[in-house]
Amino acid sequence: MKLFILGLISLTSFIFSDDPYEGYVLYTPGGMGNDNSTSYLRDVDGNVYNSWTHSSGPASMPYLLAGDELGFENTLLYYPSRSSSPTMEVGGVGGKIEIYNWDGNLLWTYEISDNTYQHHHDIDVLPNGNILAVTWQRLYSSEWENLGRTSVNNSLNQMWTTAIFEIEPNLETGSSEIVWEWHIIDHLVQDLSSSYNSTYGEISEHPELMDVNCGNVGSSGGPGGQANGDWMHVNAIDYNVELDQIVFSSRHQGEVYIIDHSTTTEEAAGHSGGNSGLGGDFLYRWGNPQNYDRGNSSNQILNDQHSVNWIEPGSPGEGNLILFNNSHSNNSSAALEFSPPLNSNYTYDLSNTNAYAPTTYTWIHQGGFHSDVQSGAFRQPNGNTLITDANSSDIFEVTYDGDIVWQYTVPGNNMMVPRAQKYGYDYFDNNTTLGDLNNDNVINVLDIIATVNLILNAEYNNAADMNQDNTVNVLDIVALVNIILG
Repeated sequence: MKLFILGLISLTSFIFSDDPYEGYVLYTPGGMGNDNSTSYLRDVDGNVYNSWTHSSGPASMPYLLAGDELGFENTLLYYPSRSSSPTMEVGGVGGKIEIYNWDGNLLWTYEISDNTYQHHHDIDVLPNGNILAVTWQRLYSSEWENLGRTSVNNSLNQMWTTAIFEIEPNLETGSSEIVWEWHIIDHLVQDLSSSYNSTYGEISEHPELMDVNCGNVGSSGGPGGQANGDWMHVNAIDYNVELDQIVFSSRHQGEVYIIDHSTTTEEAAGHSGGNSGLGGDFLYRWGNPQNYDRGNSSNQILNDQHSVNWIEPGSPGEGNLILFNNSHSNNSSAALEFSPPLNSNYTYDLSNTNAYAPTTYTWIHQGGFHSDVQSGAFRQPNGNTLITDANSSDIFEVTYDGDIVWQYTVPGNNMMVPRAQKYGYDYFDNNTTLGDLNNDNVINVLDIIATVNLILNAEYNNAADMNQDNTVNVLDIVALVNIILG
């Protein structure tokens, strides 16, 4: 049971209970403009544990990586943000990836924003510190026509397909290298003619490939009247270290896809190689089987979904996928969990004529929330699920039975929080421990006494500044007491 002192924390923003997962919530609020922004790391009582300021707004959510993986003493922040002049722009545009140290210093920055590629939405951070980045890849009329696409619905005849890059940052020199890449244009099928360069065949016989004529492409225009050639609108990416596989989500197609990351770049462009033996083809897809002619609209489960991610080992449901289904039913969103039919050879069960299993989800939470943009759902180690309603900037944690045990609404007008994730207190063992004033690797009453003495003597010590507001006061004592009791 945590200690809560009324009057020190606004109860208009927080709902408390006995059993939220103990950790720090990481998020970056931001409007829709290219504005300055701040990433916050808050504990469950609302105290700011750390924060990072940025020169541009978020494209999606930030990520943390324990610095000892890369030889750094403290945790690093990876931040996907908006470039100042994106070359392709609709909702979720990004273009810039930054890495900060624990003290807020910018260590590295990288831009993907040129005539061919534009980063958007999400990234994921691999255990070795490399970055997976989602990008649009621009094709003009002759290129998409050669692939067998018959129509593009935008005035400038552009089709933005999807590419994924793995970027290796060098934090000492500021340089970078693309060490792996995957392009969806290498994994297409069409049933129009064998004269096209893309694979010709029956759509239903090739679920491992994407129908190049699936769905619409773009609309009449993007922001400022720009051409909009967005086809897939991939909005989330996640990496599974045990399987060496990648999952990503396509809003426009209502599907999520798994591909093999154990391939070389050359194998990723083909149909063989890697742990699965299938190269860069889809190992699995789920949510809308009519896309590969093995179902119809009645079989579609996902609509406008975001935030697909694997449930981590050690958490209830480990190995399953969880996501935020934005348009689930009757203007209601939902968090969904489902179980892919994984085989022992890194592939997934599929019968000759049926769609990929399962036919439904294993867990759902819905009711009382709806967001038509971004948003997220992440399973916590104690079985709870942290959900972000981006539109309302509302972050809340629910039990498996659907009871809300913690909630925080980020203040501000016209505010949007793309997604939030929680990191357990033990994740930060590698950091210089805030609160441990006597450096005995234990936070206890001795540290409270030392903090009180600092306050009485009007002295400052960074280790005592629990909320990093450059002041040591009673709020820092409250944070210390909560850590000790928690």
